[in-house]
Amino acid sequence: MTLLKPWWWLPLGRVPEISARDLHTELTGGQRLQLLDVRTLMEWRSSHIEGAVSVPITSFRERLADLELDPGLPTVAICLSAHRSIPAVRWLGRAGFANARQLQGGMRAWWKVGLPTASGR
Repeated sequence: MTLLKPWWWLPLGRVPEISARDLHTELTGGQRLQLLDVRTLMEWRSSHIEGAVSVPITSFRERLADLELDPGLPTVAICLSAHRSIPAVRWLGRAGFANARQLQGGMRAWWKVGLPTASGR
């Protein structure tokens, strides 16, 4: 087992991003995407993007392998304000996901432009 550099989980720095409008365009245009919502389960249940899987950042590393994701598909990490998603994108890159991005501005940006959400389980 290799030791992890402590910076992987820091919510600072830059990672690839996609805007809320561009993500919505890709989703409605039939683009196959994997959406990982790294907020708490309670936050996800309250409001999330349709098709997003809840994977709280606190258990992200442990649960990633169980999700059986395709590293070849574009993957977008989502949080409230684009802070918790930074370490998720870093970890995805480390795990071989070449096209991992975060939702720029997080769910706050999605809500601000009035894009559709789902709620519940």
